[in-house]
Amino acid sequence: MRLFRFLTLYMALLVGANAAMAADLATLQGLRDGDMKKLVLHSAPKPVSDKAFTLADGAGTGALADYRGKYVLLNFWATWCAPCRKEMPMLSALQEEFGGESFEVLTLATGRNIPARISAFFDEIGVDNLPRHQDPKQALARDMGVLGLPVTVILDPEGQEIGRLMGDADWSSDSAKAIIAALLSPGG
Repeated sequence: MRLFRFLTLYMALLVGANAAMAADLATLQGLRDGDMKKLVLHSAPKPVSDKAFTLADGAGTGALADYRGKYVLLNFWATWCAPCRKEMPMLSALQEEFGGESFEVLTLATGRNIPARISAFFDEIGVDNLPRHQDPKQALARDMGVLGLPVTVILDPEGQEIGRLMGDADWSSDSAKAIIAALLSPGG
């Protein structure tokens, strides 16, 4: 009898969680406008790669699991990619506005990107609030199905992919900010 009550409660919670997730997905879908229409929001979270990447200035390695507990806007980019370079100041502004305990913009230069060029580029555009991490052999990018650049992936606090935008986007748009704000709102 006790097991039956537990299973009933579990199923009720599961159904409620799925209904809440569907409502949240519908809300987020409704906020997509302009470039954000390219943002594909998944109906269910997807696992991400556990491949390591190189921390800025060769300070060791990191993994996406290190960012659990917050929403992460993970941007795969390269110094030679013009659209990537165009996006970087907008990503910096998102980090400035929303960054903190609940949200972080994580930039990951994938492929052959000389650390000195990454630093010079960040200095040139005045970005000092984004990481200069690297995926030099594209192991993480390949494992996550990144076939071109830029690609931006949104991770939930459990460290799972909930959305993906291929190509560049206006991350300073009202739509982009509304999506991030909705994610960070209670129940988001």
